[in-house]
This record gives sequence, C-alpha cells and structure tokens, in this order.
Amino acid sequence: MKGRQILVVDDEPKMRRVLEIMLQKMGHRVLAAGNGVEALALFQANSVDLVITDLRMPEMDGIELLAALRAQASDVPVIVITAHGTIETAVAAMKHGACDYILRPFDIDVVELAVERVLNGAAVAQQNAFLRQEIERGWDAFVGTSEPMRAVYELIQRVGPSKASVLITGETGTGKELAARALHHASPRRDKLFVPINCAAIPADILESELFGYEKGAFTGAVKERVGKFELADGGTIFLDELTEMPLPLQAKLLRVLQENTIERLGGNRVIELDLRVIAATNRDPLESVREGTLREDLYYRVNVFSIELPPLRARVEDIAGLVEHFIVKHGHSTAATRLTPRALERLRDYDWPGNVRELENMVERALILSGGGTLDEQHFLLNPRAADNKPKPATASAESQKAPPPLNQAVEDLEARLIDEALAQAEGNKAKAAALLDISERTLWYKLKKYRPDQS
Repeated sequence: MKGRQILVVDDEPKMRRVLEIMLQKMGHRVLAAGNGVEALALFQANSVDLVITDLRMPEMDGIELLAALRAQASDVPVIVITAHGTIETAVAAMKHGACDYILRPFDIDVVELAVERVLNGAAVAQQNAFLRQEIERGWDAFVGTSEPMRAVYELIQRVGPSKASVLITGETGTGKELAARALHHASPRRDKLFVPINCAAIPADILESELFGYEKGAFTGAVKERVGKFELADGGTIFLDELTEMPLPLQAKLLRVLQENTIERLGGNRVIELDLRVIAATNRDPLESVREGTLREDLYYRVNVFSIELPPLRARVEDIAGLVEHFIVKHGHSTAATRLTPRALERLRDYDWPGNVRELENMVERALILSGGGTLDEQHFLLNPRAADNKPKPATASAESQKAPPPLNQAVEDLEARLIDEALAQAEGNKAKAAALLDISERTLWYKLKKYRPDQS
C-alpha cells in the first residue's frame, strides 16, 4: 500500500512515539498531536488520510474530536484507541463515525491490520463515489443547442430506455463515449456499471483476456483468476470503442457472445450467463470497413440495431461559444474574468476542426495558459481559417512548395511519430512520462510505438 499521511492523537508522549515508529515502519508519514484541539489545527493545515486517536484526553477527547471532524463535513476515516475496560466507549465512538478501534496494549501486527483495513475501505468508498459520479455523467455533460445536437439528443432519448444495441459513428473527438454514457444514463441500467474499453488502445494479444477474463493458470503469468470487462458489465452497459480495430478472430468470438449472451473465461470451461447492453463506436465508415474486410458483416448488423451519427464541430459552429465557456470553467477559470473576444470567436468558427471538440478543448486550455486566464483573443489560438486554405499561391512560389502534398493519412502518421519522438526525448525515454505529455494512455503509446518505432516498443 502506498504510504499515506496519518494523524496520531494521544496525550501520552510515549504512546504517540510508539505509534509514530510503528506507522513509519509501515511506510506512512505521521503527524502527532497531544489533544483534540492540536489535532484539529493540524488537520486543517495538512492533507490527512487517516486519524488514530485516543478516547480519553484533556481539553477535547476522542469523541469530541470525531464530532468536530464530521461537523467540518470531513469523511476522513478514524480509528480510536481504547483499553479493555472501555470497549463500550469505543463502540459509541464507532456509532459517531469511527471506522475501527485498537485495544491497548497492542503490537505492530494489530496496528498494521487495522490501518490497512480502514485505508482499503476508504479507497473502496472513494471508488464507489467515483462510480456514482460516472453514472450521473452523460446527459448533463453535453454542451450545445444547435439543430444537429438537438437531433442527437432526441435519438438518445428515444433509444436510451430500450435494450437495443447501438452503433455510434462520428469523427475523432466528437464525443462518442459521451453519447454512450448518455445512453446508459437514460436506460434502466443507469444504477449499474458503464464499462468502456478502447479496442484500438489494447494490443491484440491482450484484448481477449481484457474482454473475457481468464482462470488461474490459463497462460504463463496468470497467477490468479481475473474478471473480464464483459463479466464486470453484467447488468449494466459495455462500450466497445473503435470496434473496427478489433482483430477479426476476436470479432468472431465477440459475435458469438452477443448472440448467446454467455462467455467463457480463457482457460476455463464454465459458461457464464450475462445480461448487458452493448454500445459500439467507430470513427470509420463501418460499411467501408465491411467492404475492406476489417469488420465482419454479421457483427456489423448485430451491433447496428440502432445507429447514431455525431456531427463534426464544423457542422455545429453555433455551439462553439458555449463550448469555450464550458471549457473555461472546466479548467478552473471564472467566466466573469475570462471572456472570448468577437474576433477570436469569428476565427474559431472559421476553422475546420479536424480534431473536433477534443481539439477545441486543448486549444482553449492552451489559450488560458497564454492569456494568464484573462481575455482570450485571436493571438492565443494557433489555427488557420478555412478561407486561408482557398487563397491562391503566390506567383513566386518555389517549385518545392508547388509539389503535391503527401497523402493525408501519411502526413498524420508522420506528425504523430515526430510528436512521440519529441515526447520521449523530453521524458528522457520514460514512457509513462511521455504518455502523460502526449495526454494518452501508456497502452496507446505502446501501440503507436509498435506501429511507428518497433525497435523502441
């Protein structure tokens, strides 16, 4: 367990020191206070992951300290220390919100077990709170009142409550996962899990085990069983992003799972029945992928019971002002102090937005840094209006500049490879740091290195 910061509260200096030594040996950082008043001051001035407090102390005892912490709306976990004769008091403290108690005298094993149990419980509570927030995300996260977006909202409202599989199409950055979350939130499954998986970001030899899980000993390194994404989503919704990037053999297995509503873990023979909804997405033309042989035709028809196409940003430019305001607030700035000039808005509306809403968010974040959080003007955005693309070349242009441009896909790949090289150089070869600089996952970086720089993957 990663070291945490723990506040120890006890009026006996020797007891404080013993606990401090024990907790430091466990890898934690320790703050110490002699009574509840000192503890409150330390708590307010520091980030504290756990409080361990004696019950009987002068000025403010343990229960009063616990009440003061809860009065501050703090959900920090609290362990109380008590002697054998005061267990009833410890139980009373737990009724007031304490998580556990330690009987005095104690040894390091008892302390370690109690601390680990409470911190793990707090971590699970945080994860559950996050999942509840994820469930509530979706519909309210959409920004835009343009006609194309109103059409999308209507489709989501219509198909959301059904059990139908949905195929979401649209260019990169148009918000396909957001639409999938909105569909989940509009369904009777909203209180269950929404489980997304990006089929393009996970290597082919790992994707199958990610989807279906595996039994202990299924392959080298499978030291214990693992629940796959399909099993995890049972009762809820699974979102298969970039479906057309899934290997064809795995598509065949996926089709069978969708038809029979059952899975078998790798290395196992137990049939696991499922009740879930499937939402898939792709930034490619799915029919073109069928013709090219990268998407099975039967799988396409299985997931495409209902389709939703998300409009590119250039088709809903009237939403740009609202999106910019949304991103200003999202990145911690006040719209009262930060505004977009009319000239800047005109330039934004005249841009093609190949990266769509995701590109707009990145540009707004960069502009906020350049402007210091003040007025956002055109010089804070690095973009070229569509009109500029149509301007004739100067008569004196060199022969080199008049050469036909490279194919778009090749140009994009060359740029992507160069950016990856620059990030790796800046991160001194550390792939985790490079992925963070590029704002992508380590798996995505691994996939792209395998594609562009196989010697570095």
